[in-house]
Amino acid sequence: MFAPFRFLRPAPPAPLLPQAEAERLYPKLRWQILEATFIGYATFYLVRNNLPVVSKEMGEALAYSKAQIGDMLAATAIAYGIGKFLMGAWSDRSNPRYFMPLGLLLTALCNFLFGAMASYSVHLLLWTLNGLVQGMGWGPCGRSLGHWFSVRERGTVFAIWNIAHNVGGGLTGIIAAYSAHHLGWQYAFHVPALLAVLCALYLLLRLRDTPQSVGLPPVEVYRGEAPEPDAARERELGTRELLFGQVLNNRVLWLFAAANFFVYIARYSLLDWGPTYLKEVKNASLTQGGLSTAVFEFAGIFSTLLMGWLSDRAGGRRGMVSLLCMAPVLLALGGILMTPPGLLWVDMALFAVIGFFVYPPVMLLGVAGLDFTSKKAVGTAAGFIGLFGYLGRTAQGKGLGWVAQHYGWTPALLAVLVCTLLSIVLLAATWRLQPRDWKREAPAEAGRHV
Repeated sequence: MFAPFRFLRPAPPAPLLPQAEAERLYPKLRWQILEATFIGYATFYLVRNNLPVVSKEMGEALAYSKAQIGDMLAATAIAYGIGKFLMGAWSDRSNPRYFMPLGLLLTALCNFLFGAMASYSVHLLLWTLNGLVQGMGWGPCGRSLGHWFSVRERGTVFAIWNIAHNVGGGLTGIIAAYSAHHLGWQYAFHVPALLAVLCALYLLLRLRDTPQSVGLPPVEVYRGEAPEPDAARERELGTRELLFGQVLNNRVLWLFAAANFFVYIARYSLLDWGPTYLKEVKNASLTQGGLSTAVFEFAGIFSTLLMGWLSDRAGGRRGMVSLLCMAPVLLALGGILMTPPGLLWVDMALFAVIGFFVYPPVMLLGVAGLDFTSKKAVGTAAGFIGLFGYLGRTAQGKGLGWVAQHYGWTPALLAVLVCTLLSIVLLAATWRLQPRDWKREAPAEAGRHV
């Protein structure tokens, strides 16, 4: 690691604490890690999703066209996908306690500068850089949760943590809009940036690296799922091992990544184009179009918790649960296509159905990447799967708009239906896949709770 970044290196193991002290400290630190990564990742949303909230006001103030705003959003999506993979690989060789706050400080800097500038080329560059450093958010969360929570509880824990997406996304709209309304569009970037700086300081106080770094045994030993520490499992990996040994030569990860590409198309087609479709085809008003996004987002909160828990009860078969979720998405998309104008409540109900069932696969496919690789490579694996997801988002953002513009909304929705069907076909190949840790018989004392 380069000299300026040596402070990011993983923390070394500390002397093992007495068993009584470890039993007292472990539950406290597990909840502390879950809470800190939840708040930290929600804060990343404040400084990533704030541009769409004020794009109209900023565009009017600076004479930016819709195409220019769209290019900024597309560049950010691509940069974020690449950043999630590259920064994920870096995070696997770093200490989350310093890596995640550094990411927040860098994205805060991009936001401070963005709000202070009035040049389109500078704005495009800054928001692309912002997308890149935003990739420093998921990796340290995955590394932390992967070390502090075992495979047998990972679906439930990640489902709880995943609500940070919805919390952060909801708060972004409120904070950015309120700041812009009272102080000017620039403060939709300045205020979230200030909050990101404060959160970075908070994470420095709350986050820790691995259990071993604070004198605790590996989580598998604490949970009774392994009789003794596995030296191979706990060894930090080099870059070549991370990229090739754990990810790029892992056929299972390629399968989950390909499925994620099409799942993201189904997800973002309704987020990015749903309100426009309802207004142009189903005669919805501006507020009704906006309501469809809220319905879509909030419907996914409970289902993510439910399906995460269910995937743990199903022996870690994340692909199987994801397939069962995508089938109703396919049917609901067909229902939207067939519902005539004048029955907007039916469309809203179908939007809720899609939101309810599409968000669990988005979460579970990332967790599956953790399940089928070393916990020392969770950031790299999740970043690789996430990269395909954001490539899917970019493809639908450009492709769906072009199809709708030239051929109409019916062919555009049919294209989304085909992509959803392809996700089901790919997920069918993962039906029986189960993490090896689930196949290993656990000792009698297994099953301790948080």
